[in-house]
Amino acid sequence: MSETSVLRGPVTVRSARPDEYDLVGELTVEVYVGGGMVKPDSGYVPELRDAAGRAAHTDLLVAEVAGEVVGAVAYCPPGSRYAVVAGADEAEFRMLAVRERARGRGAGRALVEACLDRARAAGLRGLRLVTQANMPAAQRMYERMGFRRTPERDWTLDNGVRLLAYHMPL
Repeated sequence: MSETSVLRGPVTVRSARPDEYDLVGELTVEVYVGGGMVKPDSGYVPELRDAAGRAAHTDLLVAEVAGEVVGAVAYCPPGSRYAVVAGADEAEFRMLAVRERARGRGAGRALVEACLDRARAAGLRGLRLVTQANMPAAQRMYERMGFRRTPERDWTLDNGVRLLAYHMPL
């Protein structure tokens, strides 16, 4: 499918397959680096690319439209080494990425809803996330979905990148 073709059809969310880990890693780097959210020489790029590593410690989910993987997210249950702000009775999601040409079609929302569904099914108290201050579109989506800012859990990375924390009680 060409990058300029129109995507048609419903969004489907499912677990990523091992044969898709490289694709998910490249998609995540494409979104974060290509979108100007992470510098190409950032030490975070190898972590973004390592979807197989994420899949070993999280539930790595993908969004598909018309058979094409257009987005991904890592759902981090309690105890996951990828959960950085969640408490013992909360889950977290990380590295939400949706290709530019698929935005506005509900893929990001569907991935977040899948994380909410998993947290509810596990009987957890809430779902948390952190997002970079330079991601206003994502912040608007989270707030429309009912997530609320929890600034007491914000922090700034060593490289000066500010991370904003959000929470959805369940």
